[in-house]
Amino acid sequence: MRLRRFGLALLASAAGAMMGSAATTAPASAKDIVINMAAPDWLPTRFMQEEFNRTYKAKSGNNVKLVIDFTPWPSYYQRVAASLSSGEKKYQMIVTDSQWLGDFVEGGHYLKLNKYIDADPELKALIDDLHPVLKSTSSSYPYKSTNYYGFPQFPDNLVTFYRKDLFCNKTERENFQKQFNQVLPCTYNEWEDVDWAVWEDIGKFFHRKKGDKLGDGVADDDFYGIAYQAGKGYDFSSMQLDGFIWEHGGSIWDETDTKPALGVVNSDTNVKSFEQYLSLLQYAPPVAKTGQMDIFVVQDLYMQSKVAAVVDWVGLGGPIYNPKLSKVAEKTGVGVPPGVRLPDGSISRWQNIGGQPFVLTTWNDEEVIHEALDIVKWWLSKPVQINFVKNGGGQSGMLSVLDMPEYASLSPFSRAFADNYKWQKDVWHIPEFFPLLVEQQEQIDKAITGQVSAKQALDTIAAFQDKLLRDDGRIK
Repeated sequence: MRLRRFGLALLASAAGAMMGSAATTAPASAKDIVINMAAPDWLPTRFMQEEFNRTYKAKSGNNVKLVIDFTPWPSYYQRVAASLSSGEKKYQMIVTDSQWLGDFVEGGHYLKLNKYIDADPELKALIDDLHPVLKSTSSSYPYKSTNYYGFPQFPDNLVTFYRKDLFCNKTERENFQKQFNQVLPCTYNEWEDVDWAVWEDIGKFFHRKKGDKLGDGVADDDFYGIAYQAGKGYDFSSMQLDGFIWEHGGSIWDETDTKPALGVVNSDTNVKSFEQYLSLLQYAPPVAKTGQMDIFVVQDLYMQSKVAAVVDWVGLGGPIYNPKLSKVAEKTGVGVPPGVRLPDGSISRWQNIGGQPFVLTTWNDEEVIHEALDIVKWWLSKPVQINFVKNGGGQSGMLSVLDMPEYASLSPFSRAFADNYKWQKDVWHIPEFFPLLVEQQEQIDKAITGQVSAKQALDTIAAFQDKLLRDDGRIK
């Protein structure tokens, strides 16, 4: 989602327009420094801008202003890539997806932070406090190295949003039990026992026609059981499908070795995983079969009371709980997402990690770099992080916050977010990321819209990846 997943942030861009003398302590001689930061337009970044404007005061005594350039998610990569490739040096900080690190580090755009971290005990403490998954995915390049480029603006993962008024309805629960000999999940603990087979039954069960009985009333329009990412734009379908593949024991091409993509990407396990992903879309609203069910469409379908349960990014949860925007704000519960039940009865819930680090660009002078890093320290401080979790639609990747006994109660989605974090992996960080993604999204979309089979799509993806990666010397 992703984002996506979607989900989807990068540290970002500081530009300095500096006035006054070099003194940094007295307000009368303070410099005016503007930090321009590129960021996707959604609640986790909007909150950062608002919180900065309300509370930030530079320790240096300079007059520091953070100006965030908000861009809609579907076009955000293209906007950042165009800016960086043009040489305009517009941004001093950028909220970036982890997958972009390889391309923009190798292109000379993202600043390596190790020397600043080594020289600053506060930054070193922040790196040490990062959740290990974030440290290896969102902060480092190469993947899982100790070369650090970013700190988390917002960590994210996928959770289930569901209608408590339906799933906890006595009649609905009795009918589900009779029809499927299963418990219709109402409580958090019951959602922990939901695999994709149960999810499919939920999809069948809650598909109602306009006027059909639904909960304590009737459906005022055609109503559907389930939804998740199935969108051609950016990385939306890939972020959902990767989880299915990993949960079934399959693999995507692994950037840490030189093995072929052929036979891995299109393995029998991956084909089975993709077929399951596609089969469940029949229980989603019709837009799913058009390839347009991205993370925001999923969110809107749920908020408009068109679907009983969705898997979507935590970062999209804030509007769901806003009664000014959502018809189901007071009816929503949150659980962990479904997964694949293993032979021992446990459930594998692997996902493609969401969220974004923010990074510094390489053209900043030392004064701007230090002001930007002070913004990082402020943003990742415990009080600001707690406020972000409570009010900003976001979560924290700092262990000192995540490990607080009260963390699970800070927001409606905090418990699921924290419980789910151990199940996060990441897609390629290499510079070839974007052409790999574009081709993969194209072929997944052809399968979603019925133009090719799951096997045909994965065969094409595997052949494309294998050739591209061989041509670039990544497969020997």
